[in-house]
Amino acid sequence: MTTLYNLLAILRKELLSYFSSPFAYGIAAIFWLTSGIFFSLMLSQIIANVEFLRQSGFSEPVDVAGDFLSSYLGLIISLILVLLPALSMGLYAEERKRGTLELLATSPVTNWVVAVGKLMGALLFFSVLLVPLWIYQIIIFSTANPTLPSGLVLVANGAVILVAAAVLSLGMFISSLTENVIIAYILTFVVILMLWIMDVFAQNLGGAIADIFTYLSLFQSYQDLINGVISSKSCVLFASYIFLGIFLTAQSIEALRFQRS
Repeated sequence: MTTLYNLLAILRKELLSYFSSPFAYGIAAIFWLTSGIFFSLMLSQIIANVEFLRQSGFSEPVDVAGDFLSSYLGLIISLILVLLPALSMGLYAEERKRGTLELLATSPVTNWVVAVGKLMGALLFFSVLLVPLWIYQIIIFSTANPTLPSGLVLVANGAVILVAAAVLSLGMFISSLTENVIIAYILTFVVILMLWIMDVFAQNLGGAIADIFTYLSLFQSYQDLINGVISSKSCVLFASYIFLGIFLTAQSIEALRFQRS
């Protein structure tokens, strides 16, 4: 019970830090504005393509809702991957900068509880940022004929949450290594970019190395999920990255705890 209380206390602290930060509101404003522009452009493009097909005599029905879902989430993830390091860069770096990380490291709260609480706080704040995107989708899918399967929509949007959790978890670990938030942002972005385009490297390789790189790529698993393809490989991959980030963060703070003891 004490562990749960401590976890909720850390989560609440992180949420309050986001909602009291002008920087976080600036990120939210930029994200909402850009995602809204993407929505308008993507929808206009799909409608224009459908109209072109009709004028060309193409009589087969076009799955506008399905095309929009995969295209929009495929495009919006590029914006999200730029945004997420900004949300994770201060999770521990700010603690180091203010000198409160030592207090946190020597507190009776376990490193795992702190790491999970911080990650949940960042992920919950990110979920709030996604609300307008969900509203956009509700508007589109409520008028779709035939209707898009709700399971497909949930899986596709769940993929966004899984990617965010994996990126925030790894970014949290990198944030625990430095007190400079700019360095934390750059390193997180570079690491995530490498994990995202690993399948590109795999195309130029062969054998087992290519298979490993393809498996570790976040992009391929994300694409599978937004297309409604659920596989144990994708679920295990995202869970592994999330666990790895939490584990490394806990070990990083444990090392600091050992230095101070």
